[in-house]
Parts: sequence; C-alpha cells; structure tokens
Amino acid sequence: MLGNFSYSNPTKLYFGEDSLNYLDQELPKYGKKILLTYGGGSIKKNGIYEAVVAALKKNGKEIVELPGVMPNPTSEKLAEGCKLAREEKVDFILAVGGGSTIDYAKGVSVGAAYDGDPWEKYYIKMEEPKPGDKIIPVGAVLTMAGTGSEMNGGSVITNHAQKLKIGHVFGEEVFPKFAILNPRFTFSVPKRQMVAGIYDIFNHICEQYFSGNDDSASDYLAEGLMRSVIHASRIAVKNPEDYEARSNIMWDATWALNTLIAKGKSTDWMVHMIGQAVGAYTDATHGMTLSAVSLAYYKTQLEAGLPKFVRFAKNVWDVSADGKSDLELAEAGLEAMKEWMQEIGVSLSLKELGVTEDMFEGIASATFILDGGYKVLTKDEVVQVLKESM
Repeated sequence: MLGNFSYSNPTKLYFGEDSLNYLDQELPKYGKKILLTYGGGSIKKNGIYEAVVAALKKNGKEIVELPGVMPNPTSEKLAEGCKLAREEKVDFILAVGGGSTIDYAKGVSVGAAYDGDPWEKYYIKMEEPKPGDKIIPVGAVLTMAGTGSEMNGGSVITNHAQKLKIGHVFGEEVFPKFAILNPRFTFSVPKRQMVAGIYDIFNHICEQYFSGNDDSASDYLAEGLMRSVIHASRIAVKNPEDYEARSNIMWDATWALNTLIAKGKSTDWMVHMIGQAVGAYTDATHGMTLSAVSLAYYKTQLEAGLPKFVRFAKNVWDVSADGKSDLELAEAGLEAMKEWMQEIGVSLSLKELGVTEDMFEGIASATFILDGGYKVLTKDEVVQVLKESM
C-alpha cells in the first residue's frame, strides 16, 4: 500500500428483502418536510412508491414531490430541484431510484442554499461547500445497481447546451446518511439497463485497478469483486430474477465505488471521462458508453501497464500463461473480457449509440484528460480511441 490516507464512510446500509422496514428507524432522525425525488414513474407501477409514501406518512412526514429525474439528470433539472427545495424549506431529501436519481439528490442537497446557478458553482468551477454552508441530508432507496451512488459523494450532471457531462465527487458530508438496498427492487429494471449497470460496476473496478504495479491490498479486493460481477452476471442475464445473483450484483456495485478499493493507490478514470463526453453528445445510457470505448482505451494502456494486464488475465479470467509471452497473455485477458461483454450483451460500438464521425473532435474536446493511468492520452489519441470504438 502506498502513501498516507484516512478512510471513513458515513453511509449506513440496510440490505435485504426487509430493508425498507428500516425507514422507521431512520426517518425520525430528520425534520418534518421531506423532498421525495424519483424518476419517470416506474416506482408507481411496481409498488415501491406506495410503500415509501406509506412509511413517510407513518412517520408523520410532510411530502414535497419532485418526480421526473431523467437517466442523465440535466443542469436545468438541477436548478428546478434546488429552487423547489429552497422555497419549500425541506429538511431531508429521499431519493428513490437508481444512481442518476441519487446523484441528482446530492446536487440538490448542496445547491439548494445557493441562490445562483448550481451548475456553474459546483460543476464548472468545482467549488466545495464551505464550513457552515447548509447541506440538506440525503437518504436513498436504491432500485438499480450500478453507480454505487448510494455510498459515495459522486454527483454527475449533464448540460446539453454546453455539451458537457461532469461528475463532482463531494466529501463525506454529502454522502447519503443511509441507503436501503433490496435486491428485489431491481427486478423490474429492463434487461438492457441491468447489463449496462453491470458493466458500469465492472468498469468502476477497472478504473481503480489499472494503475500502479505495487503490491496493494486494494487490488486483491478489486479482483475478487470483478470475479463476483462476472459470475453473477452470467446467471442474471439468463434469469434476471435469480435473487442470489442480483443480490451479489447489488452488493458488488456498492463496494466497487464507495472509496474502499481506491485507498493506497492511484486511479485512472479515463474510460469514464471519454464515456461521459460521449453521453453529453448522445444522451446514451452511461454503462453502454463505457463498454463501447473500454477495449480501445485499454489497448492504449497495455504495454505501459503490462504487469497489471498480465495479472488481470491470470487472476480475473484464469487465462493460462502456457506458451504465451507477457504481451500475448495480456492481450488474451482483454479478449476474454470482450467475450464476456458480448455474452452479457453490452454495446461494443459507439455507432449504435448514435455517435457519428463529425462528433469526434467535439467529444475529444469535452473529455477531461486525467493522469492517473499508465499512459496519459493526448486529444488526438482520444480521437483515435473514438475511431477504434466505432
């Protein structure tokens, strides 16, 4: 393990089929007026909305509803939520949905007290809440596994006019205070969304794994999580209502991005930077933008990070080293990953997500270049990744 670090995660998790009952323990800790935010209304079809509202009323809460959070929440929607929360003087935000809804709730939680443009302040200027700034506490009822937003400070917002999709990772004061994780709540998610979420989980782990070649306990944890995702995904794509598989996927998602496996090491995140820029131009499903660019990106990292890619092939995919050079072994690991991606049905082409060649320069310009990986890309190399991902 490298460097010095501290670790704290303040989010309390309630996991399992009866986890929603724990709202009765958590809700009394917060004020009377609750901002209930959710997406397009699927929670009203599967009974989750009714159960949550019943719990809120049972605990004497006054409900202010904020529906219509889209899969890639926009800066306009963020401004709407901040204004509503401020005018209604809400005491607590309860986000019911997937990662986008929870991301959105965090943006509202820090932006509500600011009587200006929260997009400009927190996503363009990347300002942090100052000591004494009011942050509305957030709780989450998770209905889709993928982002890990239920146990971290991340909040991703899209501005279509500026063609930017930006994630701000806030400090632990913005983490959800609690999260309800009932794997059955994920059963109604369409299969394409399920597999997009699965790849999002897997790539979160890759982004933290493919950096550094020191002996790090975090990498051993990452390998175990990746193996779990692969195993459970193969079961879930055949039977989306296999509780054991879906429960493991949900738990993997949380631990993939709750800051644990990033400790003591550098991290990359360039697949996310490119994927988010693609999303800003196409509004495509987040996990699919990641899957479409991953293989081309990791080929740019292969030689510079060869020892880790060899380890990936051996420890994650069980590729035999017999008769192979290190480079051949590393390439076989990426080929095994590609075969798994095809097996579960994620996108391997940007073209099917709506990307056209005339977007390349704009997407590359909108991509934040980070330096945590094995090889730092130039803008021209980002363009080449896009070309090879078509």
